[in-house]
Amino acid sequence: MENSREIQILEAEELLCNAMLESDTVALDKLLSSNLIFTNHLGQVLGKKDDLDAHKSGLLHISDISVDEQQIKLQTDTAVVFAKVTICGNYDGNPANGTFRFTRVWQNIEGNHWEVIAAHSSVITV
Repeated sequence: MENSREIQILEAEELLCNAMLESDTVALDKLLSSNLIFTNHLGQVLGKKDDLDAHKSGLLHISDISVDEQQIKLQTDTAVVFAKVTICGNYDGNPANGTFRFTRVWQNIEGNHWEVIAAHSSVITV
């Protein structure tokens, strides 16, 4: 059972990365909880609407995402993903490239659908 849920989370993570790369707001809308709380690397607290609006408007454009490390911790109806990710892209026309640590909390909705309910990112400055 745990292996099946871990596979579901890995698939959800891949869908999320692809949706971010393609600015696919339809897919992002399905993957992000309406109650999403995301603390970005600047300390700003954002919600689902903020994320979708950044993609819709073209303010945020991601050209490449490379997942360098990933760990998953499973709970009963949640999963926490810890990842080291390298991102290339731009924000408001300015380069936004770097290596980040992400923590995402996924919640299983009605036993058949996973949504991100909380996330946090930090810049790695090594």
